[in-house]
Amino acid sequence: MSDDSSGPPSTAEFGTGCIHAGYDGDPATDAAAVPLYQTTSYVFDDADSAAAMYALEREGHIYSRISNPTTNVLEDRLATLERGAGAVATASGMAALDSIVLVLAGVGDNVVCSTDTYGGTTAYFSKTASRRGIETRLVPTLDYDAYAEAIDEDTAFVHVETVGNPSLVTPDFERLAELAHDRGVPLVVDNTFATPALCRPLECGADVVWESTTKWIHGSGTTVGGIVVDGGTFDWGEHGYSELAGQNDAYHDVDFSRDFSDAPLAAAIRYRSTRSLGNQQSPFDAWQTMQGLETLALRIEKHCENAAIVADYLADHEDVAWVTYPGLESHPTHDNASRYLEDYGGMIAFGLEGGDEPRGGYEAGKRLCESVDLAQFLANIGDAKTLIIHPASTTHGQLTPDEQVDAGVTPDLVRLSVGIEDPADILADLEAGISTATDRGDQ
Repeated sequence: MSDDSSGPPSTAEFGTGCIHAGYDGDPATDAAAVPLYQTTSYVFDDADSAAAMYALEREGHIYSRISNPTTNVLEDRLATLERGAGAVATASGMAALDSIVLVLAGVGDNVVCSTDTYGGTTAYFSKTASRRGIETRLVPTLDYDAYAEAIDEDTAFVHVETVGNPSLVTPDFERLAELAHDRGVPLVVDNTFATPALCRPLECGADVVWESTTKWIHGSGTTVGGIVVDGGTFDWGEHGYSELAGQNDAYHDVDFSRDFSDAPLAAAIRYRSTRSLGNQQSPFDAWQTMQGLETLALRIEKHCENAAIVADYLADHEDVAWVTYPGLESHPTHDNASRYLEDYGGMIAFGLEGGDEPRGGYEAGKRLCESVDLAQFLANIGDAKTLIIHPASTTHGQLTPDEQVDAGVTPDLVRLSVGIEDPADILADLEAGISTATDRGDQ
C-alpha cells in the first residue's frame, strides 16, 4: 500500500533497515517520525474512486480493518527485513497463522506440521483447524522421509519453526523446501524465535514467514502483534490454489496472482483474511511495535551474548541434569543452527535433578519458576527482561503426555528467555533459585 522505494537502499545493513525501512517521511506533514494515524476510516475523493478501491482496482485506504498508513509502515519494514515481497500485520502471532490457514487450506485439506512446535500452534491445528475440516499431520521435525510420506495431493502447506519451541531444534530449511516444492506445496515457517535479525527463511527456500511481533521484535512485553510475510515466489496457479489464482469468489473479476503479482498471498490475506476475520493489527499497536523494532539489532546481540554465558553456566552446574541450547556443540541440530542462524538466539531449555521425589524434575522445575526473583515467571518470551516458565504444566499443559514428548517437552523442562540485564545478575538469580528448588538452601 506504500511506495516500495521508500526508506533505505536495499543494500543497507540490517540495523539501518530496522530504523528506516518502509518510511521516507509523511507526505501530508513532513513528519520525521512515523505518525500515528488513529482512525477507523478515510474520506473518499468521489464516488468513482470509492468504487474503484472497493473493487481493488485502485490503491487507497478504505477502513483500518483492511489497511492503515501507520500499520503499512510496519508491514513494509518487516517485509524488507525478511527479504519478502509484501506483508500484513495482524493482531497477534496466532492471528497471523489463522490468516494463512484461511487462505491456503479448506475442508478436506491437510497441513503437515513438525512436532517441535509451540503448544498453542499445535492446539490450533488439532483443535481449531480441525473444526473447519482441516487435518493436521504431525511428523518428527528432523525425519525428512516422514514429511515426504505425509504430503499428498490434499496437503495445503508444510509448517515448521525456525527454532522449535521449546526444544530449540532447527531443521534443514533448504532440504524441506526442496521436498515440499517437488510435491507442489509451499513451506511456511514460524520465525518468531529467530526474527529476521538471526534468520531469513525466505532466503533459504521458504515461501511464507510468519511470527509473533510480541516477542523480540517489540521487545518490551507491552504489545501483542503478528506479521505474515509473502516471499512472492511460489506459483499458486500452477499448483491449484484457487483462492490465490483465478477468479476469486469474494471479488468480481479479481485474480490475486494476476492483479497483485508481486505478493499475491499478502494481498489475499489483507482482503480475504483480515477484512473478514477482523484480526488486523491496530495502528497504535503497530506504532508501538515500531518503537521497539528500531533497537532490535542491538538487543538481539545482547540476548545472544547473555544466553551463551547462561548456557555455559547451566551446562557446568551440578544440579542441572541437562541443557539444550543451539550454541552448544552437544545440541542435536547445532550444525543446522550454525548454518542457518546468524547467532544462536536468546532461548535456553534445561532440566533440574529431581532427587527422590515421585515426579523428579517436574516439581523441581515448577519450584524454580516460583523461586527466582529477577527472572519473571510468565507466559512470554523475547522481552528485554529474563523470563522463565515450566511448559509441561503451563504452555503445553493442554497436550497429552505423549503429545508433550512429541513436541520436545519433557516433564522437567524449564524454558528460559534470557534478557539483556547484566549477566552476573542473571546468574546470581538462577543460582539462588536452583538452590531453593533443589533444597540445597536448607543444607
